[in-house]
Amino acid sequence: MKAIVIEDSRLAREGLARMLGAFAEINVLGLAANVSDALLLIQQHTPDVLFLDIHMPEENAFDLLSQLNYQPKIIFTTAYSEYAVQSFEYNTIDYLLKPISQSRLGRAIEKLSQANHIDDVVTEPPLTMDSRILVKEGENCQLVPLKSIDLIESCKNYVRLFWQEDATKLSQKAFIKKSLNQIEERLPSNEFFRTNRQFIINLQSILKIEENITDGFDILLNNGRLIEVSRRNAVKLKALLSL
Repeated sequence: MKAIVIEDSRLAREGLARMLGAFAEINVLGLAANVSDALLLIQQHTPDVLFLDIHMPEENAFDLLSQLNYQPKIIFTTAYSEYAVQSFEYNTIDYLLKPISQSRLGRAIEKLSQANHIDDVVTEPPLTMDSRILVKEGENCQLVPLKSIDLIESCKNYVRLFWQEDATKLSQKAFIKKSLNQIEERLPSNEFFRTNRQFIINLQSILKIEENITDGFDILLNNGRLIEVSRRNAVKLKALLSL
């Protein structure tokens, strides 16, 4: 498993990396002392797991996680117990309080391996335009036809779906605890398009496309949302929609 250690203390950072060297299943690809350095490493390596301290200079662990467009597994390493409840709003495997012993770290790695095994066993099939998506709002559940979904928006560790039940009703919305990357992998690529890091759109929901000053596109959807397509993705969209 590809791993990154994020810790503002050099001694703690290097010490944890040495401890992790005892576990053959963990491949530490980099060490970071702050959020900005961590983001660069994450973009470069797309690690499977982060060993993540909570308190860091300027920004904290939760600021970092809010900027990611996928959900790596997290093992928090901190001296503060009061963030334990908040930590499990994320893809948290374990919450280690400093000082961390080798045996306690070993139990966390066991949990990580078990979680990866479950991920390998449970595979999610690709969706088609005839599929329906189960969404839950409070105590209410409903099945939403995939073809009715106009827009999918990344919201930290969730995505927000926007759909219209019929032409006479306002757009509905609901949250699902998955990353935009996880959702994108299951969608039919000829019907849904990733416009940028934050949005996926249903191509059948496009009302209007205009070029913008950045050499990208501005897309107006039938629910009234205006979505920007980055310059790089505009080339892909043009190829997808052109004869």
